[in-house]
Amino acid sequence: MLSKSCFLPLVAALLATPACKSTAAEPAAPTEAEANAAVLTGSTLIGEYSAATLAGRVQGVPLAGSLVRYPIKVYRLTYRTRTPEGAETTASGAVLVPVAGAAPLPVLSYQHGTIAPSSEGQAPSHYAAGSDVWSVVSVVASTGFVVSAPDYLGYGASKALPHPYEHAASLASASADMLRATREFCEKQKVSVNQKNYLLGYSEGGYATMALHRLLEEKYATTLPVAASAPGAGAYHKSAFARYILGATQPLNFLSSYVWVLRTYDRLYTLNRPFAFYYQEPYATQLQANPFASVPSQQSQLFAGPFRQAVLNNSDPGLKAALADNDLYDWKPRAPLALFHGTADDYVPFFNSQDAYDAMQRRGATQVELHPIPGGNHFSSAVQYTLGAYLFISQH
Repeated sequence: MLSKSCFLPLVAALLATPACKSTAAEPAAPTEAEANAAVLTGSTLIGEYSAATLAGRVQGVPLAGSLVRYPIKVYRLTYRTRTPEGAETTASGAVLVPVAGAAPLPVLSYQHGTIAPSSEGQAPSHYAAGSDVWSVVSVVASTGFVVSAPDYLGYGASKALPHPYEHAASLASASADMLRATREFCEKQKVSVNQKNYLLGYSEGGYATMALHRLLEEKYATTLPVAASAPGAGAYHKSAFARYILGATQPLNFLSSYVWVLRTYDRLYTLNRPFAFYYQEPYATQLQANPFASVPSQQSQLFAGPFRQAVLNNSDPGLKAALADNDLYDWKPRAPLALFHGTADDYVPFFNSQDAYDAMQRRGATQVELHPIPGGNHFSSAVQYTLGAYLFISQH
């Protein structure tokens, strides 16, 4: 769930690798005309960057110079999408285009990890120096992928909106509409792309990647077929994760981000519970004044007893339904999918990926792989995730 900028700590591994039911509204499946409708509303060239420039951004990493193949052009796109409540709005993202000749290029949709509101400038469309898209994702693009990097709602052009943190449907729809806008942009700019769409992301980005994969196969199977996806360390089993958190006796360092999840679900599913329903004092008052206030690492000190029991006993129908609506573990993907997860993940427990793999196997999925990262925690596993995910998509 919570992540440092998804790929910033991962650059060493990548560059060492050879290139190769709900109360919240969900949109109905689009008609063929809707699936092909224009969504792009604007584009701005941010800059063109030589291979030498890209290599210079990672000059401390061995082999960087030999792995950066092409210069890239980076654009900021704006496009039409919908809020979780169903209203049309304008969102944004970055598109990274390798200057790689005439051969049709594959498209890679990159879903970023958690960005706190105070760090909104790290969103992809800002292309800020030091951000993941500026550094390692630019290297990925330079190897021959057109990269579509959605900001999500709540960042960039839609920063006036609250970010729907860990809300599956809106993460998926914002990412899918950005992918549509990217392909529309490529057509306008005469950038030749093939039909392959690859999906990558870690932590919140892993969760968004899983949601996007499911949405594309359910609603855009013809227009946006998935070639392969490799989500990493996502909280796919939200219902079980909630029980894990509310039953924990050990310190949990990610509780401030779980407060964000609860606030999102309370709003989007119109639960409208007072802060005192979720939290003990003084934290109920502090969080009402500042939703990102510090909280203790012991869940028993933070959460109110009745709320804790409601989760553990599944006795609150509204809350149970909201959590279940965001479960992403139990469905049948058709395209190849590889789940990467550290077995000692201290932010998003490994059972999220194990449960997804087991459920998909029971449903008869034949192209799903589970890649445990032995002993890896949420941050140390990111390096091996990057290597494994890049190799996985290169085989498909």
